[in-house]
Amino acid sequence: MDVETRLNWIKAVPTEEILVEDELRLFLEHGVPLIHYQGFEISGFVHLGTGLVSGLKIAQFQKAKVKTRLFLADYHSWINDKLGGDLDTIRWVARNYFEKAMKLSIKVMGGNPESVEVILGSEFYEKNPEYWATVLDIAKRVTLARVRRAITILGRKMGEAIDFAKLIYPVMQVADIFALQVNLPHAGRDQRKAHVIAREVAKKIRFNVLKANLGNGEEIIKPIAVHHSLLMGLKMSDEHYKLLKEAEEKGDAEMIRDIFIDIKMSKSIPESAIFVHDSPQDIKKKIRKAFCPAREIEYNPVLEIARLIIFPADGKFFVDRPQKFGGPVEYNSFEELARDFKEGKLHPLDLKNAVADWLIKKLEPIRKYFEGPGKSAIEELKRIKITR
Repeated sequence: MDVETRLNWIKAVPTEEILVEDELRLFLEHGVPLIHYQGFEISGFVHLGTGLVSGLKIAQFQKAKVKTRLFLADYHSWINDKLGGDLDTIRWVARNYFEKAMKLSIKVMGGNPESVEVILGSEFYEKNPEYWATVLDIAKRVTLARVRRAITILGRKMGEAIDFAKLIYPVMQVADIFALQVNLPHAGRDQRKAHVIAREVAKKIRFNVLKANLGNGEEIIKPIAVHHSLLMGLKMSDEHYKLLKEAEEKGDAEMIRDIFIDIKMSKSIPESAIFVHDSPQDIKKKIRKAFCPAREIEYNPVLEIARLIIFPADGKFFVDRPQKFGGPVEYNSFEELARDFKEGKLHPLDLKNAVADWLIKKLEPIRKYFEGPGKSAIEELKRIKITR
């Protein structure tokens, strides 16, 4: 496969940013084996942003001949108080629910789950004693102020009262990249700060350094970070909508990024998230109630599902509406869909119904698994969420 084809798969939507594309092209031109990883906190049910957006990107990496890995970050989840901060519960959920949900998500998005290496963080650390030396090595290269600014990768706000362990989290996340020998770390754009630190310390640390031959013999390299767009939650407050519009008028990209982190799809707001095992009835109900103002294409979570999931997966989108409202229509690009919606040629309700129908069909294999063989995992996780 030629360099341009591989690069285009890595750059494909939902990719939003590559740090740095020129360096990635150099890796490709010199045949550097690309090793990807994405780390996941274990905190509850898998929603579309985690399952389908990440699953789609992983499938695209595989098409680009990249080795793909899922890192089940049990220690990180413990530090961040997920699932009641119970490490045993976190590990059980990681292996009995999360791993299966993610593999099924990768499969429905066109990837091969059997080619994905799954790693449980604590098991990896036990087998790699130099990991903690790498953590300390990185910690010596960053200031406390820098680490505190990176706290947002935990979903925490700067200035928030936290226990000391949470300050270790960003350094561990950076260390994971080097200890795993990953040259293509990938995550949502909310994890950007950790990847920037990784690039900054890459040529300063002495443990688990990354190396590659770029034409002049083996040399130390920086990891190339790939960030995908965050999927918006289905709900949008008037305050967030107003802030987004104000930031847009000011051209404040950083403010827009911070707001999107606040409003991303989250399992902690169930009515604003669609889970990969949701019933058709739940999907229809949640989509029907979603924020979807007529003619608004910039901050519309229903359109974002089409942009970040449907078109990259299928390349087309069918809207089956009654003849009196224009009849059935098939869109071959997101731009066509967005244009019709902005011009008022497509009603929000017709868009919602079509997106719900697509999701119901796409998620059917996952739903059937968790209604059958995986039913006990869903029931146990519901019990955990209730009692912890």
